Amino acid sequence: MLLQRRFDSLVDRLAAQTGLPLRLQLWNGRRVDLSPSPTVTISVPRPSALRYLVNPDLEKLGEAFVEGDIQVEGPIHEVFRVGERLARQVAGDAGAQRRARGRQHTRARDRRAIEYHYDVSNDFYALFLDRSMVYSCAYYPNESVSLDQAQEAKLDHILRKLALRPGDRLLDIGCGWGALVMRAVQRHGVQATGVTLSSRQLEYARGRIRAAGLGDRCRVELCDYRDLEGEYDGIASVGMFEHVGLQHLPEYFAKIRSLLAADGRVLNHGITTSDTEARWMPLGAGAFIDRYVFPEGELPHVSQVLHDMSGAGLEVVDVESLRRHYARTCREWADRLEAARGRAQAIAGGRRTRIWQIYLAGCAYGFAEGWINLYQVLAGRADNTRGERMPMTRDYMYGAVR
Repeated sequence: MLLQRRFDSLVDRLAAQTGLPLRLQLWNGRRVDLSPSPTVTISVPRPSALRYLVNPDLEKLGEAFVEGDIQVEGPIHEVFRVGERLARQVAGDAGAQRRARGRQHTRARDRRAIEYHYDVSNDFYALFLDRSMVYSCAYYPNESVSLDQAQEAKLDHILRKLALRPGDRLLDIGCGWGALVMRAVQRHGVQATGVTLSSRQLEYARGRIRAAGLGDRCRVELCDYRDLEGEYDGIASVGMFEHVGLQHLPEYFAKIRSLLAADGRVLNHGITTSDTEARWMPLGAGAFIDRYVFPEGELPHVSQVLHDMSGAGLEVVDVESLRRHYARTCREWADRLEAARGRAQAIAGGRRTRIWQIYLAGCAYGFAEGWINLYQVLAGRADNTRGERMPMTRDYMYGAVR
């Protein structure tokens, strides 16, 4: 049949190339090794599943893996690496895909997207996150620190940059499970407010705040950032603006500017694409994430972030890339999920677990290879020319880091 002939042609092409450590095991008992020492085995249980392997890209391969139309054996990081090499050898750079712009990002759509991603199960996330349930890039002051220590270091790194004083008002937009607001209250004596669109996160964060006896100084609300009011001395947005939408970034930063006190500071911590044309991730990886992981998500280039922040009346004073830190973070998350795969399947099911397995391994690869980046951008109000909170050097950001 045509599909079989196209598959055989693909196998011949790949076999003629060297170094792809892949074994293909077919339903009829046929086995094809594309190198002398395969590290990954793809089992194809029926002829119809060959469609995923003819002109494969990472979206098609990811779909086949997630939906169970193929079975894959091998260490998860090696699985993604081999899949990327397979897609690149077949498609080359033609696999890069532009992302659609101009999505509506209504309150209802954004809330559904957040609920899809974050309301899986708190117990599920606890399998691979640190003890404080921080679901964003960790900060590794040195090679020996654990994930728990690196996440605490990240929280402190953010709070130092904001230069908070006792009694200040802190807003955390997209507060997750509440770790940053709690640490800000405990370590800096501030009044902290966090907002989220995830009911699971809300319930968990409020429980932690009550248990710690911080309810008089720390609160978390279910709230869309567009509905926020008040004035804050420090604003943090950590891993949230990826959900805003490229065309909505100017109004997002304008909203932050409207909430910021005259001498306040804002820190935006978020993932960016490394492609100035905003194609996001190559070889269909971005399309897979959009479909299975982050519906409605869009990544800007850091140049757009700086442009839109400046246009909203914010003066950018510091930009730091944590790309290598996020590569290590995602790799540790993927390893922890792999070690707890059985428990993850019992909590969230096999399909959801496979989504997160390949997603975390793919992100570790993407950050390591420079497909995507993570920037912390610190800014103040552009009309605050005196900059009372702004030290003359950056020493204050790193003096406590060892």
